[in-house]
Amino acid sequence: MTHPTEVLDRGPFFHGTKAELKIGDCLEPLHLSNYQNKISNHIYFTATLEAAKWGAELAAASSTASKERIYIVEPLGEFENDPNVTDKKFPGNPTRSYRSKSPLKVVAELGSWDRHSDEQINQMLASLQKLREQGKAVIYD
Repeated sequence: MTHPTEVLDRGPFFHGTKAELKIGDCLEPLHLSNYQNKISNHIYFTATLEAAKWGAELAAASSTASKERIYIVEPLGEFENDPNVTDKKFPGNPTRSYRSKSPLKVVAELGSWDRHSDEQINQMLASLQKLREQGKAVIYD
C-alpha cells in the first residue's frame, strides 16, 4: 500500500464497468466482482483509458442492455499496484493498474470513448475462456 508521503500515480484514474452510477457515488470493495462470481476484497482502477475500456467491455452485466461506462474516480484511501498484472503479466506497471481496500469516489463519467472492435472483444473473451478452462484465470484478490 502507498504511504501518505508516497505517490504511486497522480492519475487521473478510471474505472470501467457496466454499473450505472452517479457523481458522488462510491465504488467499494466487498461487492460482487465484475469478472468472477465472487466477492472482491478490493476495488480495481487504472490510470490508462485503454485498461478502463477493457474493464467496461469485459465487465459482467445484469442484462444484455447494460451500457459500458467509464468513470473518472478519486481514491479515498491508500492503494497499491494490482498484482494481477504488475510483474505477473507485465514487468513494472505499464497498464497503471491499481487496487484498494478503500472506496473510490465517482467524480465524472466519460461521455464518449472509442470502444474496441467486436472482433477484438470476442478474441479477448475467447482468450479468457481458454484461461478459465486451463485453470489459469485466477485473480489474486
